[in-house]
Amino acid sequence: MKTDDLIALISVDARGSASPMSVVGRLVPAALIGAFAALALLVAWLGMRDMTAAVVSPSYWMKTTYTVALAISGLLVAERLSRPAASATRGIVALICVTAVMLAVAATQLLSIPAVHVPRALLGSTWDRCPWRIVALAIPGLAFTLLAMRGLAPTRPALAGAGAGLFVGAIAATVYGLYCAETSAAFTLIWYTGGIAVSAVLGALAGARVLRW
Repeated sequence: MKTDDLIALISVDARGSASPMSVVGRLVPAALIGAFAALALLVAWLGMRDMTAAVVSPSYWMKTTYTVALAISGLLVAERLSRPAASATRGIVALICVTAVMLAVAATQLLSIPAVHVPRALLGSTWDRCPWRIVALAIPGLAFTLLAMRGLAPTRPALAGAGAGLFVGAIAATVYGLYCAETSAAFTLIWYTGGIAVSAVLGALAGARVLRW
């Protein structure tokens, strides 16, 4: 019997053996440890902006709502892919919907400003640093989450790793928002999402190795 056939057979036998809540109970604590590590790294590396002013700013809540919604979508994907023979359709649909809403917000904002201000709205002043900072902040969470996934039964290691990277990347982007003062929805859509996407790619690459049976 080939290895892939054996894994498929085990998958069928294991289907339903781990409840969604038991999987979430492993992934969320690991991601929270990563979030605290990201926060500590942020404070030591970049510091935090004046949160008294930030919490009354609509742009702060726009970014936070978006990244938290992406984190929830990533958790749905990671939770499903951590179990054998499970479909991640629900999480992927949630991810598409969240991104589509943000795209609509960004388009509306861009159409409402003079053309001369569009480049600034798209690039801000930190476009070349934002995605990589998010990736750096996501690395601790990715390590902890993949470690938690090893105790589960993902049968598609690369996809499961990508789900983990999406989940922790969005959490890292939320943490990064405590520093980042960019206000444009378009900036958030492009560069925050870019950093999260890179985190998902790293998760896929790492998961293909770390989560392999």
